[in-house]
Amino acid sequence: MAADGGLPVVHLVAAARPNLPKLAALWHALAEGPPVCAPRLVHTGQHHDPAMFGAHLADLGLPAPHSALGVAGGGGHAATTGRTMIACEALWRARPPALVVVAGDVDGALAAALAARKLGIPVAHLEAGLRCGDRAMPEEINRRAMDAICDLLWAPDAATAARLRAEGHPPEAVRAVGNAMIDTLRRALPAACARPLPEGLAPGGYGVVTLHRPANVDAPAPLGRLLAALAEAARRLPLVWPLHPRTRARLAAFGLVLPPGVRALPPLGYLDFLGLLARARLVATDSGGVQEEATGLDLPCLTLRPSTERPVTLEAGSNRLVAPEGLAEAVARVLAGDWPRAAPIPLWDGRAGARMRAHLGAFLGTARAAA
Repeated sequence: MAADGGLPVVHLVAAARPNLPKLAALWHALAEGPPVCAPRLVHTGQHHDPAMFGAHLADLGLPAPHSALGVAGGGGHAATTGRTMIACEALWRARPPALVVVAGDVDGALAAALAARKLGIPVAHLEAGLRCGDRAMPEEINRRAMDAICDLLWAPDAATAARLRAEGHPPEAVRAVGNAMIDTLRRALPAACARPLPEGLAPGGYGVVTLHRPANVDAPAPLGRLLAALAEAARRLPLVWPLHPRTRARLAAFGLVLPPGVRALPPLGYLDFLGLLARARLVATDSGGVQEEATGLDLPCLTLRPSTERPVTLEAGSNRLVAPEGLAEAVARVLAGDWPRAAPIPLWDGRAGARMRAHLGAFLGTARAAA
């Protein structure tokens, strides 16, 4: 196994943009705490354009990737997964790390976990144990498969950790570490709120929209229903929508346009998006990460999905599942003040990175002693 200065090398694998804020929490904890390993950032390439990946590295204080595999997304789930497995295997056959960390639930993360375990390399899953129960969602398949093969399982809350143990995972493999997204949000929030808002926006005077899930945007009928719902909601509150490239392409392909009152923005870097979110009146989203960020910001969150793998945000109070036809009414309730404050969530305290570092150090110490 590779070593650097006597420390075992650990690869932190980033495939898509949402992986980066999670990995950043661990990266900074490793850099600032007692040394337990030599971390290296590996970029598979699933998100590779500057808007969706490159600018986020600087915003999050992350270095350029130590290894960039160049495996762009596209061609379907199997193609992305297969190409990423081949590239990861080549990297790790040449010089295997002591451990690989994968984050989230995208195809590139699953591929990296599979490639590492087939080479006998231990794997840690950052954000383990999330379940929405919808097996039609590709991310649900990915996260279940990753948890099944990983050696360390870092859960964002106690209930999720308990679910993993109930599924049969060894107690020593599972840790309720807290939410890495909240670590990064707390670190970045002052800088984010110092960024100027897009022209014409004032704090509290707009809502944010983010939509990119296949069930919402990959067919004209559901996307059309959402646009109609946004049109009605925008009569109560102006909405701004940083358009994911996937969603922009679908709108163009279906000949759909944004309704009056809904303003398109380009994809934003991490700090610009966090600053936009932090000063909004509410957010309507299908993103799991945005649900967490909204809860951390005590921002009313209207989740346009029938289920969520983050039920703890529903229990906290400020996040609710909303059908498209109920969106305008939900916006009206928020504007009327009929929306609860977010209750604090245990372990969402900005210390998830430190807890992951401690578990990782204990595991690597045991592995070195056994070797």
